[in-house]
Amino acid sequence: MLTVRKEKEVIYRRVCLLGIGMLLLGGCTVGPNYVRPKAEAPADYKETPQNFKEAQPSDAISKGKWWQIYEDPQLNDLEEQVSVSNQTLKAEQAQFAAARAAVRIARSQSYPTATGGLSASHQSESYNRPLGSNNLYYQDYQLPVDVSYEPDLWGRVRRLVEANRSEAQATAADLANVQLSLQAELAVDYFELRGLDAQEKLLTSTVESYQKALELTQTRYQGGVATAVDVAQAQTQLETTRAESIDVAVNRAAYEHAIAVLVGKPASTFALPPLSLQTPPPPVPPGVPSDLLERRPDVAAAERRVQESNAQIGVAKSAYYPNVTLLAGGGFESGALGTFLQGASGFWTLAGQASELIFDGGQRRGVNEQARAFYDKSVDNYRQTVLTAFQEVEDNLAALRVLQEEASTEDAAVMAAQRSLDLSTTRYRGGVTNYLEVTTAQSAALTDEVTALNILIRRMNASVLLIKAIGGGWDASQIPPI
Repeated sequence: MLTVRKEKEVIYRRVCLLGIGMLLLGGCTVGPNYVRPKAEAPADYKETPQNFKEAQPSDAISKGKWWQIYEDPQLNDLEEQVSVSNQTLKAEQAQFAAARAAVRIARSQSYPTATGGLSASHQSESYNRPLGSNNLYYQDYQLPVDVSYEPDLWGRVRRLVEANRSEAQATAADLANVQLSLQAELAVDYFELRGLDAQEKLLTSTVESYQKALELTQTRYQGGVATAVDVAQAQTQLETTRAESIDVAVNRAAYEHAIAVLVGKPASTFALPPLSLQTPPPPVPPGVPSDLLERRPDVAAAERRVQESNAQIGVAKSAYYPNVTLLAGGGFESGALGTFLQGASGFWTLAGQASELIFDGGQRRGVNEQARAFYDKSVDNYRQTVLTAFQEVEDNLAALRVLQEEASTEDAAVMAAQRSLDLSTTRYRGGVTNYLEVTTAQSAALTDEVTALNILIRRMNASVLLIKAIGGGWDASQIPPI
């Protein structure tokens, strides 16, 4: 009895040593180690005005709440609601939660799996069965536990965890990118709406001015100084401008409804009181181009997916190596409940197996080639994302520069048109000219003022889009380690 027990102990020790040796071999990880692909970054932006660099430090919008540089309390309140109530953002948050759960699923393959159960049976056998025995009726009670473990000898599981972790981090960057896009969209819609408020205010003021001009013309007509044509022209100018003022409400309602959706509220229950857009955008320092690779969430997401594709190469390559599985089992079995959990009722087994695929018709080779092709594609996508990022920064820097010059020119045009209107009105009062000259000057003055207002709206939008292009207040350090 003692000899059998010693032999079992020797076998058990040998199996344990074999398992430990296999676990030590688990340090081998097939597949290439990840190296971040190179992406060309210029030394400076072509469109960067020098005064931007001197006006504010490069971390002026690095606090996260970039919209606060516009110093608009109502905009600040709306932006905060986007992060809490926007349904599109909530869907992306759920997507990130699913990606993070996928990492836990992949990591679970690094651990053994164990199953246990409890069974009790009562059996009665046929007396006439072949090789029958006298024990025709018996009970069998079992409490088995089975353990299986596939050691990660070639790093397949580690590469799989790396791939899922990179995808989860890319999803986190996607979430940040969606949030930034929604915040920028809200700011653009908000400034468009405020621009329409300013246009409505301008047209209302112009209607009042045209009403007084019509009354003047009617008085002069009644005095025999003006003609009926003058009255008709003044009436036409007034009603046309009044119609334009009413038409502004259509676009304003559309922007108000769009803002309601962005903050997660029904359009029918949301309203913004009128508030005119007046001040030009503050300077936005773009920083240096190399910072863009760390500040854009879409660039970070593309880079994380490169690492994911790189890890998938290792997963595919591990298929060339044998699968090793360690098995263990044990428990208690007895024909009577009284002796069920006694030492003599215990049993155990230890086993191991290895298998290697001998022929697959080129499947593994195809899977490896596919994984490398996906990696090349992810690198190309990453570099294209970087190029697009630089383009968007340059586009909006150029827009701000050109629109600033255009605004200065248009301001001069507004002043000249107003002087022309004043002179024409004076000439009409003095009977030197007819009312057609006045209406022409009125139309020119109103057109220039509306154009100046539209330029201001475009400058505000370009400012928002520039902040979005440089990543807002985000940077790659905000990606969770997972």
